[in-house]
This record gives sequence, structure tokens and C-alpha cells, in this order.
Amino acid sequence: MTSAAWVCAAVIPATPGTAHALQSQNASSPTPTPAPAQTNTSDTKQTVTGKASPADQNKPIVSNQEFESALPPLSDDINAPLEAMPTPTPTPSSTPAETTSLAQPSTTTGSSTQSQQSSPDGPITVAQPLPDEGELEKPLEPIATFDTQPPPTIEGVKQGKNTVIPYDTVIHGLDQVGLEGQFKDLSALEDGKGKAANATMISARAQSDKDLAVRLMQSVGYYDGTAITTIEPASDKNDNRVQVILTATPGKLYHLGTIKVSGDPTVPVGLVRKALPLKTGDPIDAIRVQAAEANVSLTLPEEGYPFFKLGERDILLDDSDYTGDYTLPYTLGVRASFGGFETTGKEAFSAKHIAVLARFKKGELYDSRKVDDLRKALVATGLFSTVSVEPKKTGEKGSDDTEYVNLMVRQRAGPPRTLAGELGYSTGEGIKLQGSWTNRNLFPPEGALILAGTAGSQEQGLSGTFRRSNAGKRDRTVSLTLSADHSNYDAYEAFTGTLAGRVSYDSTPIWQKRFTYAYGFELTATNEDTYNYSAGERQRKTYFIAALPLFAGWDTSDSLLNPTRGFRVKANVSPESAVKGGFRPYVRTMLETDGYLHVSDSLVLAGRVRVGSILGISRDDLPPSRRYYSGGGGSVRGYGYQQLGPIAPDGKPAGGRSLNEFSIEARYRFGNFGIVPFVDAGQSYESVYPKLSGLQFGAGIGGRYYTNFGPLRIDVATPLNPRPGDPKVALYISIGQAF
Repeated sequence: MTSAAWVCAAVIPATPGTAHALQSQNASSPTPTPAPAQTNTSDTKQTVTGKASPADQNKPIVSNQEFESALPPLSDDINAPLEAMPTPTPTPSSTPAETTSLAQPSTTTGSSTQSQQSSPDGPITVAQPLPDEGELEKPLEPIATFDTQPPPTIEGVKQGKNTVIPYDTVIHGLDQVGLEGQFKDLSALEDGKGKAANATMISARAQSDKDLAVRLMQSVGYYDGTAITTIEPASDKNDNRVQVILTATPGKLYHLGTIKVSGDPTVPVGLVRKALPLKTGDPIDAIRVQAAEANVSLTLPEEGYPFFKLGERDILLDDSDYTGDYTLPYTLGVRASFGGFETTGKEAFSAKHIAVLARFKKGELYDSRKVDDLRKALVATGLFSTVSVEPKKTGEKGSDDTEYVNLMVRQRAGPPRTLAGELGYSTGEGIKLQGSWTNRNLFPPEGALILAGTAGSQEQGLSGTFRRSNAGKRDRTVSLTLSADHSNYDAYEAFTGTLAGRVSYDSTPIWQKRFTYAYGFELTATNEDTYNYSAGERQRKTYFIAALPLFAGWDTSDSLLNPTRGFRVKANVSPESAVKGGFRPYVRTMLETDGYLHVSDSLVLAGRVRVGSILGISRDDLPPSRRYYSGGGGSVRGYGYQQLGPIAPDGKPAGGRSLNEFSIEARYRFGNFGIVPFVDAGQSYESVYPKLSGLQFGAGIGGRYYTNFGPLRIDVATPLNPRPGDPKVALYISIGQAF
């Protein structure tokens, strides 16, 4: 009985002329039934059939000698360039049983090729699909030829409306430790407002909130706290709403055990531990611990250690007694004293002028509060776009075992020129437009030139001012002003020229000071009309006035333009002399007190009292512009400007030698807006000292719009006890509060 062995092999498509080997395999069946073996690839389906004799089953298809001879020669030079691959040639068959040649003529039909291959037991047919190169070379069709219409509407599915799954959030356990409110502020479920696109989104939010609950509990000392979330469908099958339940279990509260700071000793000893306001037994609250460490970082630079740095805290928890041992490492750095100043960048002024602004001297113990004070003073000059101050080591020994550190001022000068304008209106004064051009550093350091003008329905003027800020001393300002002005009010019409000098210690919006003062001189020539009681008519007179004005103020309020608490006291005394047919010395005085009561975040009560007196001269010998008048937007609202006081026979205000005024306001604010009901009272008198008789009252309401530079003010007022000729309503528009 003759036995036969069947060979099953996969033939890989090859380049024509390349020989491939077929590995023979023994069949185990005694009476085999011939069957083809198949191998599928992504590009080709091949069927191979054939027979092999038993003697040839264990022979190699390709001998080792033939394999080695087919390899191309390799160079020993590892850096040599790659050689071109040789053109493959068919490997001759030694015996028909050892190899099967694939380099046979083929017949191509369409996109596939059929190769007739010989073997000892018959031909082998291989079907190989070939790519249609003609199709690949064709250009792509224009996109305009494609159908871009949306698919037709599917019955029962609503178009243009996203699916929404409503849900409710229920929280248990966090209220026990006071965290429920904070949790809701940060919750992903709460942010979703009870709606999600699918169940996966709800699950993701629930997982995020579970992690959030654990973190919050740990942040206040509940380190064993756990949380779980469950999602339950509604009890009503027709309701697609689900309920997300978060259950938190805080566990035991951990407290601080031992507290230790680790680093070099300080001078005096114990500064770091003293500045760390933590004690054994306190809950391990993250916010409290961080605040305590921040206090250390602030305190040590104030005590002579500018380069002090905190390390990473370590808290070792013990779950047997629910405590945590706290260790805080630190790097102390050198103990320092103030040295000199250095500067870099686009300079507004030199290091020498920076030293004028400092409130400390070389050799004083370093204090970061004084450095911050210097930085604020630099910002207050208005000459920088950016400025910073930082300590710099010098390596130079100072007194008391300290090291001198210089202050490096990194500055970038900003535009020194400024254009400003102000527009206002009030009954009695009419419209007033004021504008100014300023070059704040035309004469360095901080020498400014200010050109200003006023254009109004009743006042016009021009002025030029030279001003040097921080003149040889911090916060001291020296100014010299030359002005010309024309005023035309009911009380008088005046053409005035003035030369004035002033030395002052003033507040600024950035650096508000408690105590301020000013002194100077004033030379004025003015031509004014005044009522001559002897002649019974109004006449024009020219006056020459010399004055030495003095000012002192005390301010505890919290803002210059919009105070909400504190008080102010301002006193003006001006010894003067009017030269008109003789030398007539006199003294003008004025005292004002403003108070502010903070009732709530939205309500402030404000009050003002002002009294004035002129001593040493009769009223009729005074130039009309130097007398006291009452009434108007900054005085008693509801009455015209300068309308309160004695009246001349021609019906115009005559002014007086004294006055008193009283005001009270309720400033109610909501957001950037506010309303201000108010009551004012006041009068001016011919006598030297003011009286309480004959007071005129005005009341009204104002609107405020609060900006970053101060409130915009609109006040509407009416007289409460009007005189003949007083207006029914008076309107005032300006910037800043009335007082």
C-alpha cells in the first residue's frame, strides 16, 4: 500500500525572479484526504496545493551553502555608506523536490495575476490581486460633487435638542463639620445645576465630588474621613430624574501633638517659634496652619532676616491617639542691617534721590516694613511704569554682628506727561471746565511744570506752577505759582493776578498721611467791584494784598475721596494786609471738622461743622473776594453760590466777616451706585464772630457712581426756609463727596 504525504504551505507574493522556499510538513493520517491550506492577509488571498515524497519531507528547502552565497558582501567599515541592493536573480533548483520556482510566466486578468508553477506532483496555482495603478493616479473628485444634505428626519427622534438627564443632589455628613457650604461652592454636581447630558457625566461628577469631600474633611483635620456616592433612579418609572446621594463620614478629628521648628538659632532666641501661633491641642486645620506659617514669613524679615525662607512642613499622624507631630524647617539666612542703594533699568531718578525717600538710615536693623514704605513712596511719585525694591547681599560686616545689605531698585520710568480735565456744574456757578498739562519730571528729580486753565460761564483763568516733590526731604513739596483770573459772580466781578509760594507736607491718594501742614506767601493784585455804602452805589476798586497763609490738618479717615470712617480736622490761619489808601492788617481764620461713622458695609453717616472769622478789619475795607460767603455745592446746598449772608442795597451779596455751616449725610451704597439724602444749614454774618441765628436750611438727595478714582456726584437740593428770590431747586455735579 502506497502512502502519500500532503504538503501545506503559504506562498508569499514575490518580485518576479525571486525564489521562495516551501517548508514541507508530515501528515499524520494513514489515509489522508487531500485538502488545500489557506493563508489570508490584508491584501492577498492565496491557495497552495502540492505533494512531496516521504524522503524529501525532512530535507531543507534551501541549503546553508546556497543561503550564505545569496547574501551580499558586507564592508568592515562601520562608517561606510550603504550599498545599493543587488538585483535579485532566480535561485536554480537543485532537485524538483527541494524548491519550487515562482518565476513562471503569468497571465494577468483585471486586477489579479494567476501564476502557473511546477512541482513534482503537479502545478501550483497562485492567485494574487494587484493594485489598479490607473485608479490610484486619477485625481480626487471635487468636494462640491459630494452630497452635503443632512440625513432625513428619523421618525420619533426630536431634532436640534440635546438629551438632558435631570438629577437632584443630596449631601449627608458634611454639615456635622461645617463644610457643607464650602462643598456646595466647589461641587461639580452643584455647578451642573441638576442637569447632565448622560449617565456617564453624572457618574464623573459624583466621583469628583466624592474626592472633593475627602479633601475638604482632611483640610480641617479629619484625616480618616471617607465618602461614598450612590446614584438612584426616581421611584416613578415615568420620571427620568435621578438622585445622587453623597454620604460623608468624617471620623475622628486630629489635633496637633508636639510642635517643633528646625533651623539655625535666631537673635534674639526663639523668634521663629514665637512668630508661629500654633499650640499643642489645636485642630490640624490647613487654613490655620498656612496662616501661621505666613505670619512667620512676614515676621522674620521685619526682625532683620531678609533672606529667611520656610521649608516643607512635616506632620506625622498617629491614629492611636489622633494626633499629629508638626515639624517646620527653615533657612535663616544672614542677619542684616541697611546699607546703601543701587538702581537699574530705565531711570526716573538716581539712587541719591531714592535715599531721600527712605525713612531709615545706614546701619539700622533691616525691616521689611520700611522697605515696603519706600516702595510705596516711589509709586506715589507717579514717575514709574514698574518699580520694585529688593535686598541684595554685600558681604560687608555691619554693626551688632549683622551684614550690610543694599536695596536694589529696579525701575522703569513711565510717561512723565499728563493731561487732566474736570467738568462740573452747579446753580450759581454755572458750567466750569478745568484742564491741565503736567510734566512731572521736567526738572529732575521730580521737578514738575503744570499749566492749567479754567473756562466757565462765570470764571476764566490761566496759571503756571513749578513744583518740586520730595524737595530735599521725604514728602516735602515746594511750589511757585503765577496766575491770572477773571471771576464774575453776583457778589463781585474781579480781575486778579497772583504770585504765590508754598511749602507743604501733603497727602496723596496712595500715601495718605495723618498730619499735614503748609505755609507760604501770597501777593495779589485785584480789581473788583464793591458796593460803597457811603456813596450809595457800586464802584470798582483796586487792592493789593500780601498774605502768609498757614495750614495744619489731622486726618484719621480711611480715604481721601471716599471716606467711610474716622474724622478730619483742618485749620487755616492767614495773616494778611490789604493796601488801599493805607496799610490794614487782619487775620482770616477757618476751622472745619468732618466725621464719618461706618454703620454697615452699605451705610455711612457723615457730618461736617465749619466756622470762620476775620479779625482786625471792617467788612467794607476788605476786598469782596476775601470776605466769607455761604451757599452752594460745597456749602449749603439748595441755595445759589455765595447767596447766603448780608445783602447790599442793590440786591447783591455783600459777604461778611464770619460764617458757620453744618451738614449731615446718609451715604447708602449698593454695588457701584449709591444714594445720599442730606440736610445742610449755614449763614454768613457781618459780625466778627458767627451766630446761631438766621440759619438757612437746605435738603435734598444725591446720586453717586463709584469709580476707581472717586465717586461721581450729582446732588439735587431745595431750600427748606427760602427767602424771596431763592431757587426752587438747585443742581450740583462734580467729582468726589461733598466733604
